[in-house]
Amino acid sequence: MTFLHLVRKNLGRKKVRTLFTALSIVVAFILFGLLGALNQGFSGSVSLAGVDRLVTIHKVSLIQLLPIAYGARISNLEGVEAVSHYTWFGGYFQDPRQQVFSTPTDPDTFREVYAEFEIDPDQFQAWQNNRVGMLAGKSLADTFGWQVGDRIPIGSTIWPTSDGSYGWEFVLEAVYDDGDPANTNEQQFFFHYEYFNETRQFGKDLIGWYTVKISDPENAEAMAAAIDALFANSPTETKTTTEKGFAQGFVDQVGDIGAIVRYILLAVFFTMLLVTANTMAQSVRERTNELAVLKTLGFSDTRILVMVLSESTLLSVVAGVLGLMLAYVAVGGFAASVSQFLPGLALTNATLVLGLVLTVVLGLITGIAPALSAMRLNVVQALARR
Repeated sequence: MTFLHLVRKNLGRKKVRTLFTALSIVVAFILFGLLGALNQGFSGSVSLAGVDRLVTIHKVSLIQLLPIAYGARISNLEGVEAVSHYTWFGGYFQDPRQQVFSTPTDPDTFREVYAEFEIDPDQFQAWQNNRVGMLAGKSLADTFGWQVGDRIPIGSTIWPTSDGSYGWEFVLEAVYDDGDPANTNEQQFFFHYEYFNETRQFGKDLIGWYTVKISDPENAEAMAAAIDALFANSPTETKTTTEKGFAQGFVDQVGDIGAIVRYILLAVFFTMLLVTANTMAQSVRERTNELAVLKTLGFSDTRILVMVLSESTLLSVVAGVLGLMLAYVAVGGFAASVSQFLPGLALTNATLVLGLVLTVVLGLITGIAPALSAMRLNVVQALARR
């Protein structure tokens, strides 16, 4: 009988107890994977933010609009390479619950600020030339089956047209594709500000926020202060921060997702430690006589220690890996359905590696106390027990 076979036989001694312990570990690692993916989804927009870009909004809040004339004044500052502007559109496709991140912008300055967007030159030119044209991310286009040239009706929850309708119509003229959705948010679309400004019922010549590309990221704090100084004591004062800080502000409105995930996982794994450690302790107590016989047959204390640790680690690793696999499948299914809201939802390699490490750690921690007890077992006293 091989050592591994002996370990497996010991785990199968109380099949129901082992099964329920394994299921508890599976559930724990499914939860670990889902929470890790959720954290990645919320923090993904922060990691995509450019280090050389600033965002200028109204000093009171993002929902307060800014004059479009501010853009020219910002662009005249030394150290500013390009300025583009955006306005929250509140768009949705077909169903108000199917929201799509969409903003009007100026195509020329947009290209200067977001140079990392890979767009076919002919498509980009077509977008520039068509006032009702739109530029969409490849993932978004694939999600809804949009093709270049399609006329796409989009509803807005905020902006009515001049005739009072909340329905807008665009033509998909261009698609951007970075080749790696992890590096660019491909679940959004952009359209012409001029068309938006002329067609909307109110808010003429106002925009939501400016995105400013600067030449020296190390000088971001000073540049932000210089921008805000331009409009200090005016009727519409501004607040400028880095694009990363701007994205983090959206995430913080939900809460400190990272801390929430850590606290939940801490509680889950503490519970798993208790459950698995209790299972292993019971297993060792029930096998006191057998462990004594093994020692009598020549099993060393070290080998007994390794055997019990192997049992707990094998149980934890097998169940944990199964849980991570199920979490990976589940996240893949969820990602498609929530891609408009959490485009970064994914179970990353780093999370998977951490999960694998935790399966081993869980097994070792829960097995160490019973293993030490088995190793120190006195043969004579153990055989005297019934």
